[in-house]
Amino acid sequence: MARRYAVYKGLQKPLIFKGFKGKFIYWGLASILAGLVFGALTMSLVNMWLGAIVLIGSMVGGLFYTAGKQKGGLHDKSRAKSIYILNHYGRKDLI
Repeated sequence: MARRYAVYKGLQKPLIFKGFKGKFIYWGLASILAGLVFGALTMSLVNMWLGAIVLIGSMVGGLFYTAGKQKGGLHDKSRAKSIYILNHYGRKDLI
């Protein structure tokens, strides 16, 4: 007789970390790393205080941008308001 095991139902849910879901975790990580790089370059080339402002500003700005894009959903796509006709050459003609 076959045994029955409980199936974990949470496998299809996106990964969530600190409020960011799915691909936006990587976007947040990329904005933090980009802020560190831009801040370090500014600190070394221009001024330490300006570099600190650039570092904090780019990190916070990138995280706010990521949080704003996340509100569109994980599968946010651009939606065209026009009608496109695909001709036999593979080009799209706008009507």
